[in-house]
Amino acid sequence: MKLIIATIKPFKLEDVREALTGIGVRGMMVTEIKGFGSQSGHTEIYRGAEYAVNFVPKIKLEIAVSASMADQVIETIASTARTGKIGDGKIFVVDLQQAMRVRTGETNEDAL
Repeated sequence: MKLIIATIKPFKLEDVREALTGIGVRGMMVTEIKGFGSQSGHTEIYRGAEYAVNFVPKIKLEIAVSASMADQVIETIASTARTGKIGDGKIFVVDLQQAMRVRTGETNEDAL
């Protein structure tokens, strides 16, 4: 099993969700986060004054999938979230040792 952690631009969330549902992903966790990468934030003008925005709003997706499905999920997220501009996000893949569905007690791939 793999845990895929992806950061994407907020306006891409619905497109990514629809694409993942289309390939058979049955669930995901979504968190609104703030962060920065190579762009290190940016400046904006508010009421005539320029100020620095050090953290950029992002969406973090956490998706647990079987190892056989991981590459397809990664490619789907990457192709759907890509705008070609700085700040499109990152995808991390972590080995998932164990999973359990609390309601039924199912474990590992049965819990996904």
